[in-house]
Amino acid sequence: MAADRSVLPDPAFWRNKRVLLTGHTGFKGSWAALWLTKLGAKVTGFALPPDTDPSLFDLAKVGDEITSIIGDLRDRSMVESVVARAQPQIVLHLAAQPIVRRAIAEPVDTISTNVLGTAMVLDALRAVEGLEAVLVVTSDKVYANDDQGLAFGEQDALGGKDPYSASKAAAELITRAFAKSYFEKNGVKVATARGGNVIGGGDYAMDRIVPDIVRAATRGEKLVLRMPQATRPWQHVLDCLCGYFVYAQQLVEGHDTLPRALNFGPKAAQHLTVGTIAETMLRSLTGEARWEHVPLDGNIEMTTLAVDSSKARQMLGWSDRLTGDRLLEWTTSWYRGIGQDADARDITLQQIDRYTDL
Repeated sequence: MAADRSVLPDPAFWRNKRVLLTGHTGFKGSWAALWLTKLGAKVTGFALPPDTDPSLFDLAKVGDEITSIIGDLRDRSMVESVVARAQPQIVLHLAAQPIVRRAIAEPVDTISTNVLGTAMVLDALRAVEGLEAVLVVTSDKVYANDDQGLAFGEQDALGGKDPYSASKAAAELITRAFAKSYFEKNGVKVATARGGNVIGGGDYAMDRIVPDIVRAATRGEKLVLRMPQATRPWQHVLDCLCGYFVYAQQLVEGHDTLPRALNFGPKAAQHLTVGTIAETMLRSLTGEARWEHVPLDGNIEMTTLAVDSSKARQMLGWSDRLTGDRLLEWTTSWYRGIGQDADARDITLQQIDRYTDL
């Protein structure tokens, strides 16, 4: 399958930019830190310690070439100190509690991190001179999902039937309020990015499909799926980050007609079921697809989820390059390399290079 032509982040723009990246110890944040460093940005990362063992942050030595600060978004004095030290021109706010089932078990902690943490960051940024743009990453789950399978557009109502989704919808409202009340009058562009379900090498979280597949394959166990029929807007981490970087870049470059919220996800025809991902990756990793369906009593997760990313495609020139078989091939090859004792940093940087060369 040929890759769509897609705009890429411009190294000339990012070179020597002071970037504050929250959540840099997480899966997506670690990829972001490595790519931004390759682009020449001066990155300050702020996050809690990695919450998985292993973690991409540790395996790929992400903290070696950036300023890495470990702390809690909800600590006002800590956030203010980090912002004052970084004096960012661009902020990419990725830090969050991202696991839906953990949010169901720990709703108050999730809401505190995802809502109050976002407000803390935005409040501290009000004092920064030279700030150009803030991009707050939320989720494809911010919409009021009636489980009818329709793709949500940016104009659709926000909602959330579970604590994670509600926390991200609330973060959207908080971001909009800060933008209107403080930032817009000072010429600072503030926007939100609603990314689809991101997969790729280096994810070791609990209760996410790819790490669950890899753990089952590594241990020789049968994979347990709670919703094999479910569909999600799966996209590779590099496609998603490409969208974020290009969005922030174009906000700074003065594209005043850009919406202040954009979806990033695959076209609806490219959606895969959980079962299809499991079958394909298990056969690639082990030669067979051993899994069973064990429904979860009282599960409130949606069966279908889709977002319409046509605005990002039309207005940014962004497009997902890693779709279908290629999406799963790149993801599986990363873990296979780790299983063969390859260096995680090398594999990750090589995939970034391959991506930009497509």
